[in-house]
Amino acid sequence: MPTLVIANKCYSSWSLRPWLLMKQLGIAFDEITVPLDLPDTKAKVLKHSPAGKVPILIDGDVTVWESIAIMEYVGEAYGVPVWPADRKARAMARSIAAEMHSGFSALRSACPMNLGKKFAQKDRGEAVARDVARFSEIVRQAREHFRAGGPFLFGAFSAADAMYAPLVTRLDTYSIALDVNTRAYGDAIQALPAFQEWRSAAMEEEWIVGADEVDEEAIENYRKAA
Repeated sequence: MPTLVIANKCYSSWSLRPWLLMKQLGIAFDEITVPLDLPDTKAKVLKHSPAGKVPILIDGDVTVWESIAIMEYVGEAYGVPVWPADRKARAMARSIAAEMHSGFSALRSACPMNLGKKFAQKDRGEAVARDVARFSEIVRQAREHFRAGGPFLFGAFSAADAMYAPLVTRLDTYSIALDVNTRAYGDAIQALPAFQEWRSAAMEEEWIVGADEVDEEAIENYRKAA
């Protein structure tokens, strides 16, 4: 059975991506959690990968240490469809997955993933607004052309949805206004049994990562300790 090395479920957006895909596709795996922002965090991660970052998939004598690479490997090793079957849809899915990997820097910086909080709606700047508009355009285009078969970007759940799931959580955490179609897509992601399992586990965590706690008052705190 493969092992997935991840960080805190409350904060780790990159860990969520392959974890969600593997859970949703029914691939059994063990997991190791390395809490972020502790004195021994780096050393613990380096035991599993010289890159020093999570997530990391360990499958026998194979180690894969990057989210998209993990998802590609899972598809090949376990014979599961991680990308859409249609060639045109698959091309777009891979393109937007890569765009997520390298883009949306303003939204990711201003609105860190934090499943334990809910903040009031406010203006978060033009750069964040542009990132949100771009995401909404991606949802519109994908759903307009490839929505048959389900509520996700390309109908059925795929690696593209796993890549955008953490962005969806940010939009919810920071109460960012969305059009009807984008909101419906976000709701579909958060309704996934696998995502609900991740969120429930996140709420049990006791670790706090100060760098991902924005300096403003939360209107809701989902943690049980609150």
